Amino acid sequence: MLIKITTRAALIAALALTTAAAWPRVASAETVLRIGMTAADIPRTLGQPDQGFEGNRFTGVTMYDALTGWDLSSADKASVVIPGLATEWKVDDADKTKWIFKLRPGVTFHDGTPFNADAVVWNVEKVLKQDAPQFDASQVGVTASRMPTLASARKIDDMTVELTTKEPDSFLPINLTNLFMASPAKWQHFYDKAEGADAKAKSQAAWAAFAKDAAGTGPWKMASFTPRERLELVKNADYWDKARVPKIDKMVLLPMPEANARTAALLSGQVDWIEAPAPDALPELKQRGFKLYANEQPHVWPWQFSRVEGSPWNDIRVRKAANLCIDREGLKDGLLAGLMVPATGTFEPGHPWRGKPSFEIKYDKPAAQKLMQEAGFGPNKKLTVKVQTSASGSGQMQPLPMNEYLQQALAECYFDVQLDVIEWNTLFTNWRRGAKDPSANGSNATNVTYAAMDPFFALVRFLQSGMAPPVSNNWGFINNPKFDELVKKARQTFDPAARDAALAELHAASVDDAAFLYVAHDVGPRAMSPKVTGVIQPKSWFIDFSPISIQ
Repeated sequence: MLIKITTRAALIAALALTTAAAWPRVASAETVLRIGMTAADIPRTLGQPDQGFEGNRFTGVTMYDALTGWDLSSADKASVVIPGLATEWKVDDADKTKWIFKLRPGVTFHDGTPFNADAVVWNVEKVLKQDAPQFDASQVGVTASRMPTLASARKIDDMTVELTTKEPDSFLPINLTNLFMASPAKWQHFYDKAEGADAKAKSQAAWAAFAKDAAGTGPWKMASFTPRERLELVKNADYWDKARVPKIDKMVLLPMPEANARTAALLSGQVDWIEAPAPDALPELKQRGFKLYANEQPHVWPWQFSRVEGSPWNDIRVRKAANLCIDREGLKDGLLAGLMVPATGTFEPGHPWRGKPSFEIKYDKPAAQKLMQEAGFGPNKKLTVKVQTSASGSGQMQPLPMNEYLQQALAECYFDVQLDVIEWNTLFTNWRRGAKDPSANGSNATNVTYAAMDPFFALVRFLQSGMAPPVSNNWGFINNPKFDELVKKARQTFDPAARDAALAELHAASVDDAAFLYVAHDVGPRAMSPKVTGVIQPKSWFIDFSPISIQ
């Protein structure tokens, strides 16, 4: 039985646990936006955020820019890749492993130093070149795994760089949205101040200092930072894109991992904006005049199966049964109060990468029970499975109640589901370690939501055998020659229409193989004070805070 905490009770609990000192005191002349995040801690601020895409949303695309970015200007159109710190790019006609990027002139970092080709090479090498002074192993996992074919960067002139990949890769410009440009000069300043003669220790000290006083090129600048408590950002009035200079003076980010506590903080006026409000509080929020925003995101809420030797998910009948045993419409209309889209794959009909799968993912409990009986299970012989999940986190929606819903539903199809609940960022780290790692704690499935904005994020990093840990996120060690063949075909196809056709074939093959337990697509629900205006909720994990105003 699921236990619901009332908003009133949550409010009392939140107020009891929150000291006055934990909340921002600001001068009345400033316009300040206070946001309650789902993260349990402030995402890393040193240039490559952790905490999944919530990290990119709040400490990535705010303080930093990448060579390429996402168009977040529309609530109706799909978010697509657009120029960022690079104005144009082209793959070499003779050698498809080489790309030329032309850089945007006149851009400066927050410390006043120029952005140029040297800065690009420096930022590539911070995660790829192990003997570079600025190499930081702690940033590699959240960066290199998102652009696994990038091999090197070379300066051609001050405003031109050449990027080389290990193999032809038509996905590279999309992958580069994850490589944020930090100020080399600011880091060097901290490195030079660090004591001692050990270069590695000095580098680590420099990065630690940089995280407390960061410098990117983004529309927001760091003002103050208290780990686990708050991050304050102020507008960058000198931002290179004058149309995106923020309209608000200050943005305060507060970690609030529990949905009811976030909702209580909004209702009490402690914050102006919250991510993922408690679904059972939506009627009260609407009644009291708070604004609600939601939009289908390129996102999947799944169970990712282990395919290592001995895994119960190696039987395709079991994988298909699990997919047929979930009443997704019931989950949507009941527990989540409409805040989801049922998932029948990574992409839904109408998407160019959907393809034509023959296995139809739907709610069909008799068919699921029949498949389980064929696999040797029944009312008196249940199949024990264990899934690792989190209590909160970026894109995780409402992970505990949702997994309890699945636990109850799958019990009717002869599954005995055990939940291993851990902290979100730990789960995210374990995701890169894989099912064979002790951190899996005996789990044969993991519940980490994933972005589906681009081919690599949506398909390749999970389905290609070469993406198994520690390279990327093939957590379950899937090893399917057909998947590998189709990945290679799509990656080496530079004509967009032909590439889309190859990706559609790959997606259809993954659905037919029941590669995941596909459950939901998030709609990115957020609730906010009626004083907050100018919000555009795009079809993306990210949002542009620049046009937002507060009365």
